[in-house]
Amino acid sequence: MPKTRTTLTIDEGLLRSVKVRAARLGLGESEVIEQAIRREIGMDLFDSLWERNTLTEEDADRLALEAQHITRNKSS
Repeated sequence: MPKTRTTLTIDEGLLRSVKVRAARLGLGESEVIEQAIRREIGMDLFDSLWERNTLTEEDADRLALEAQHITRNKSS
């Protein structure tokens, strides 16, 4: 996924903690911040589920249509 440079204004103590964690894990500071944001907004769960996906596109379409029909029938 393409990266974009940005500027953040954050608490000095928080940035110090990011630097310590990055050093301990052997990661860059931006990686630590990105991981934290992904966890906070639930993207880590989405990524994990996506990696385990074994459905073909055809099967996924079929399941989506079935769910749509069930939902429409319940509201009728």
